[in-house]
Amino acid sequence: MKLLDLLEHFSRLLAEQRESASARGLDAPVTVSAGRLILTAGTLHLYELEVPAEVALSEDLPVTIIPTGDIEPTEGFVVGRRAKTVLIQTFDAVGQTVASATLVPDSAGFFDTASRRLAEMARKSGAYMLGPAERLVPLLDPDQPDPESQARAAVPSSVFSPLWSDHPATRRAKLTALVIELVRANKRLLVVGRDHHTTDEVLGAIARAMRGAGLQFKSLLSRYELPAQSDVAGLALQDLGFETQMNRFYAKSRADKATLRRKYDRFRELSPLLAFKAEKQRDLDEVKLLEWRLLTQVSDLQGKIKDINATLAEYEALTIWKRLSMQAVGKNVGSLNEYRSIYEQSVQTILAELEVAKRRIEALSPEAAIPKDIRPEYHELKDEIKKLGGTKKIRELLAAEEGTNRQAFLQTKRVVATTAARVVSDPLFARVRFDVLIADEAPFIPAPFLLSAAGLVRERIVLFGDPRDIPEAKAWRPAWASPIGRK
Repeated sequence: MKLLDLLEHFSRLLAEQRESASARGLDAPVTVSAGRLILTAGTLHLYELEVPAEVALSEDLPVTIIPTGDIEPTEGFVVGRRAKTVLIQTFDAVGQTVASATLVPDSAGFFDTASRRLAEMARKSGAYMLGPAERLVPLLDPDQPDPESQARAAVPSSVFSPLWSDHPATRRAKLTALVIELVRANKRLLVVGRDHHTTDEVLGAIARAMRGAGLQFKSLLSRYELPAQSDVAGLALQDLGFETQMNRFYAKSRADKATLRRKYDRFRELSPLLAFKAEKQRDLDEVKLLEWRLLTQVSDLQGKIKDINATLAEYEALTIWKRLSMQAVGKNVGSLNEYRSIYEQSVQTILAELEVAKRRIEALSPEAAIPKDIRPEYHELKDEIKKLGGTKKIRELLAAEEGTNRQAFLQTKRVVATTAARVVSDPLFARVRFDVLIADEAPFIPAPFLLSAAGLVRERIVLFGDPRDIPEAKAWRPAWASPIGRK
């Protein structure tokens, strides 16, 4: 069987499961006797709800919580089970405690979503990376009578590497070492587990190994769902949660945007003020230049008056020949007195203009004065705005609508850990691609879900597990049945 045929085959099986879900009672309502909120991260909430002991809800099953009273229903999905309680990740809060509620599973909706995903992969194969996924066909082919033997006989290659081992500790050590090697090679990894508990354990082991290798695991790792465990070996898994990381990033982004807006508003406030100050400074400079010119004229006139006074004081003592030479150039006593009178009148006129200029200087000086802390602040803001592309670019940034782009943020993470059922049911994973798929406890992952995750990787698929679990888990068996719903 070829890959596209296998995808269509599993799509039909999932569609059959959807049609029979209601008849088998998989979507029958469940009574919740009590519950409490145990974790909130961004817009997601993790509730622990008490359900009857005989009710078994599979992980990743979509559910609707209908609380009693006036509280609005909310949707979510199962992420774990603890004794008589079930862990539900919801998109809306229904209070700190839940006195009673009704839980409505949606197995039919899950099977429909998964069936459509596989059908889309077969129909739009060019939009997916199906080269590495081809290597899974011999293992998952329903016509294969002995998948365990086929798995043991599979030869590792650069595209497909089944790293089987009978010892869980050995498998885990190989897995963490491989992750570190691939991260250092700048590869994007999708790590899928059999359930949320083991996925948490795998993520904790990877985080410890990366910390020991000196890598910044908190920025490289991301747990797509809210972790079912609060910590693993002393590591707080909540810090590695995708929603926590995204909420923290966008909170910082909003804070940075608010800071930028304050700086831009301050720049706009200072710009007209300093422009006004600059204009007044130009006026002040012109008046001071006029004052200097007037003072120069007064000084010149006073010098001429002084010379005339000195000449008149010496006039009687001058010889006749000296007086005649002065008269020849128009400097007799009468003309000197006339010149002195003209010069004195000019000095008085200029002094009056100087008084006007001084009053103008006194008025302009405070208007042109700039506080000593404003100019450095303005130049700092101006340089920062210039680095960001100018005021037009900043206006565009501030005017842009802010929204949490989950796809863009997920693509920044080097290692994303989740379950294969979430990969096939969450629409976000249909739009992101990875370099390598690492499947932990692969024999326990249902064949359609494993194949769906394999279609998202470009370069390599690595399976970890014990091949002896293949017939026991029956997740790859030809007569494949429901992997989700009530067990």
